[in-house]
Amino acid sequence: MASVDVYDAYTAPDQSDIDLSVVMPCLNEEQSVGLCVTKALEGIARSGLRGEVVVSDNGSTDRSVEVAAAAGARIVHQPEKGYGNAYLKGFASARGRYLVMGDSDDTYDFTKLDELVRPLQSGNYDYVLGSRFGGEIRKGAMTWSHRYVGNPILTGVLNLFFGLKSTDAHSGMRAFTREAIDRMGLGCEGMEFASEIVVKAAKAGLRVTEVPIVYHPRIGESKLNGVRDAWRHLRFMLILAPTYLFIYPGLTLFLAGLIGQTVLLSGPVRVGGRELDVHFSILFALITIVGSQALIFGTFTRTYSKSIGLDQQSRLSDWVEKDFSLERGLIAGAMFFLAGFGVDLGILIEWINRSMGPLNAIRPALFALTFMTLGMQVLFASFFLSIFRIKVHTITPRPATDSAGSTSGANETSG
Repeated sequence: MASVDVYDAYTAPDQSDIDLSVVMPCLNEEQSVGLCVTKALEGIARSGLRGEVVVSDNGSTDRSVEVAAAAGARIVHQPEKGYGNAYLKGFASARGRYLVMGDSDDTYDFTKLDELVRPLQSGNYDYVLGSRFGGEIRKGAMTWSHRYVGNPILTGVLNLFFGLKSTDAHSGMRAFTREAIDRMGLGCEGMEFASEIVVKAAKAGLRVTEVPIVYHPRIGESKLNGVRDAWRHLRFMLILAPTYLFIYPGLTLFLAGLIGQTVLLSGPVRVGGRELDVHFSILFALITIVGSQALIFGTFTRTYSKSIGLDQQSRLSDWVEKDFSLERGLIAGAMFFLAGFGVDLGILIEWINRSMGPLNAIRPALFALTFMTLGMQVLFASFFLSIFRIKVHTITPRPATDSAGSTSGANETSG
C-alpha cells in the first residue's frame, strides 16, 4: 500500500509557538504508533509546554501514516532507510527548542516525558538520557542476551573508550536542547546512531545527566538484528577510538616483538623445556613491523580527527601540531634505517673476514631487516603526516571593475 503524504494537510503552529518536539521514527507500526502519539501529547500537556509530535516515516507500507496523523502527529517522510536517517529527518523538521526522541513501538512511556525535559529546563544540562538499567525493565521487554550480555558489554566498551559513566548507552529515549543537536553534528544512518549520540555528546562537551525510565514490552514485531546491530555499534566505536584500535595494540605488539628479537639475538632460548629458535625470530620481526604500522595508523587517525574537529583533546595530535616536523621525522627514520644497515654492515665484514665462507647470521640479519623496514616506514609516514600541517587559506576574490572604475556583478546597486 502506498504511503499517503499528509504533511501538507497539517497546519503546524509557528516556530514561536513550539517549546517541545517529540520525534518518533516509524516503519510499519500501525498497531502502536497512534497510542504513542496520544501518550506523547499527554506528556506534552503534563509538562506545561507547547509542543508537537513529529513522526518520521521510513517507508511504511501499512496504515502507520494514517494512524499517526489521525492521532495528532505531524508526518514527515524519509525514503532513505535506516534508524539514524529517520531521526535525522525528524530532528531537521522539528520546531521545538527541546527535542525528545523515542521509538513508536510503545516500549517507552511518553506520558512521563516531562521528567526528561525538566533537567533541560533548569538550564544545567544539554542532554538527558533515559536509563532503562537505572530504572525498570518489564518482563518480556528485553531478551536475556540483550539485557545481560549485549547492552552491558557495548555500554562498558563505550565507557572505557570515551571515559564515560553511562548506564544505558543504547537507550532509545533521550532529550536534547536544539543547540545540543546542532553541536553534535550527527550523521550516522543506521542503528549505530544511538552510539553516535553518546560519543559526540562527550566530544562536544555537552552537560549530560540520566533519569530512570521504565522499559515496556514492544507492540508488534522487532526489527532489530542482534549480531548485525551489535557489530555496527562496535565498529562505530572502534573507528572513533583510535587509541584502543591502533595505539595500545600497536604499542604492545611493537614492544613484544622488539624484546623477543633482542632476547633471541644471541641464540636459541629454552622456555618450559622447549627451544625458541630462528622461527620465533622471524615471528617477532613480523610482530614488530605490524605493531609499528598500527602505531603509525593511530598517529594518522588522531591527527586527522583533530584536524576536522572530531577529537578536541589529543596529546598525540598536539605533539604533531607543535613539535613534529618533516625534517625531524626524516632524521628519526634515517636513524632506524642506519641502525639496521650498521648491523648488516657488521655481518658483511664478518663474512669477508671468514673468506666469504659459511656464516650463520640469520638472527642479526632479521634484526637488521626489522630496523631498516621501520626506518622506511617512518620516512614515508613523515611525508604523509606533514600533509596535515599544510595550512589552507581561502582568498575571496575582489569584485571586478569596469574601465570607469565602478564595480559590477553581484555587488552592483542602483541609486
